[in-house]
Amino acid sequence: MGFNAEDYKRIREEYADKYKKDQLAADVRTMEIHAQLPEVLEIDRTLSHTALDIMAVIRSGNTEAGIRALEKRNGELLAKRAELLIAAGYPEDYTDVHYECDKCKDSGFGEDMTMCECMRRALALAGYQSSGLGALIGKQTFDNFEYKYYPAEMLKSTKKAVDMLKSFAETFDKDTYKNFIMTGTPGLGKTHLSTAVAQKVIDRGFDVLYVSAVSMMNDFEQKRFGSGTGLAPLNDTSRYQSCDLLIIDDLGTEVVNKFTQAYFYEVINMRMNLRKCTMINTNLTFSELQSLYSERVSSRILGEYQPLLLKGVDIRKQKSINN
Repeated sequence: MGFNAEDYKRIREEYADKYKKDQLAADVRTMEIHAQLPEVLEIDRTLSHTALDIMAVIRSGNTEAGIRALEKRNGELLAKRAELLIAAGYPEDYTDVHYECDKCKDSGFGEDMTMCECMRRALALAGYQSSGLGALIGKQTFDNFEYKYYPAEMLKSTKKAVDMLKSFAETFDKDTYKNFIMTGTPGLGKTHLSTAVAQKVIDRGFDVLYVSAVSMMNDFEQKRFGSGTGLAPLNDTSRYQSCDLLIIDDLGTEVVNKFTQAYFYEVINMRMNLRKCTMINTNLTFSELQSLYSERVSSRILGEYQPLLLKGVDIRKQKSINN
């Protein structure tokens, strides 16, 4: 899996802290009970010597009968302990360690060291935030994509584009290599579909970065000149190359000059060499893209990216008129 490295490290640390807190809370409850119920304290002291008692039985040579006797004694002690707790108004498991997830006991991993579903969910939630789409994830999905706003003559091609993206997202794995460029005038669902793809891919355990072309160029300018702001940490643009899926929104809104074109080419070319997937959204037509960008940039995109064209009338405007 390709979870974001920083997210993974942070979540692992959170799980380690959670496990320690679970243990500490149980210790505090046990001390409370020992202070209030001395009989429970004596039972716990006896039970804590079980390992030593077993060794004594083994040394005596009467192992089978001795072990049975210890098991009987411990069972009776545990039953008595439960009775004492209940009589005092406590649940019988009051001093047990209480985990948020009983499957992995808040370690994040099962006995076979496979990642627990609870940790996968935590990493997915972290991935939503680190993707740059935290506010949109869950709101813009394939399920709530509405075809009714598209003209009849574009319905078939729109559905084909959506089905292609959905299949790409739902089958995404470490060997997936596919690039898309989604074009069309503003308000036709490019961001909606990109968000839907991002959520599916993150849920499958992969690192997704969603960034506007302007922010991405700011990050490279920051790295080069030490100024500007963007999504990446100071002077760190490595995630543009390392993430499993990079989604670049609003290509063409950034300042286009020889420097930004060089940065953009560096990103898309490196990702092609590494066989990492990239999606680009733009309001530009293909002819506008060719005239705005250098031949080596435009040829990379037009030659290596699956084109998806959305046509129609701005959906936001349609909704505002209907409302």
